[in-house]
Formats: sequence, structure tokens, C-alpha cells
Amino acid sequence: MARTTIHLMRHGEVHNPEGILYGRLPGYHLSTLGHQMAQQVADVLSASGHDITQVVTSPLERARETGAPTAAAFGLAPTTDPRLIEAGNAFEGVAVNRNRWVLARPTLWSSYVNPLRPSWGEPYREIVERMRGAVVSALDLAEGHEVLLVSPPACPSGRCASSWRGAPWPTTRADASAPWPP
Repeated sequence: MARTTIHLMRHGEVHNPEGILYGRLPGYHLSTLGHQMAQQVADVLSASGHDITQVVTSPLERARETGAPTAAAFGLAPTTDPRLIEAGNAFEGVAVNRNRWVLARPTLWSSYVNPLRPSWGEPYREIVERMRGAVVSALDLAEGHEVLLVSPPACPSGRCASSWRGAPWPTTRADASAPWPP
């Protein structure tokens, strides 16, 4: 059986001087540093003998911009997968990164009903299932090779990793079709 490697990467730094929680909002692009980060990944992957045959990104601008240098380095046309999108969040558009106290407004209290769900956005279980579906699809796309998946931090930052801990990553289509979670 051929080995397939899936690289799951967060998008580069975003230009966001207003400190907006941008979530799924369109129009947020990489900063100068973010473009440098994306190019550095492309340079390292192409110079170190990787066999990238697919680059799949979130449809968001910042993820597409992050994947573009790697796709170019390997002569590929990047594709998008809507399952790689940022987690849904009721606080999109709020300047929480400038002033966390904005989250203490009584008008937002109804969003804190259940932090385990979370009540302010997409439930963690749905995020994990959605991201797992994208990983499973990538197995078919790059069978025997390598694929780069570029996503906002909804899952790569740890939420999915903690959910997948103890459960083996799917390595074949049969593993991927098994009921989840195990």
C-alpha cells in the first residue's frame, strides 16, 4: 500500500489592524508577513523533496493566498474545499482582538449559554466531522503522494487534534469509512 501524506496548515498572518474577529467574513487578506510565511512554506516543501500533488484550500482569500505559492512551486492549480472553512461564530465582525471587554456586554450574554457546544458558533463536533471529511477526501486526491490542505485555525489549532487524540487518523479509504468517533 502506498503511503499518503496530508499536510494540514493554518493560513498565514492576516492584515487586520482593526482587530476584527473576521471568521468567515470575506475581504481579509494576508499581511506582508503572511505572504512571506506562505512563500517560506513553499520554498521548504519544494527544496526538501516533497511530492505535493494537490493543494486544497479554504475558499477564504487568506487561505487561497497561503496555498498559492506552494501550488506554483509544484506547478499545480490549487482547488478549494468548503469544508476547510473557518468555524461559524456569532462574534464575526466584532473588534474583540482590540478589547476583550467587548465580550462582557450584556447584549452578548445569551451567546454564552453553553460553552461546551459552543452556543456562540458551530459545535465542536461538527467542526471535527467537517474537517475529517476534508482529510478523507484528500486521501483519495493524493493517494500515494502528498497533499497540502490550507485552513483557517478552526481545526488545525487544536480543536480537532484534541478530538482525534487516541483515534487513529484514517490511512485508507476503508479506515475513512469506519464510524467516527471510534
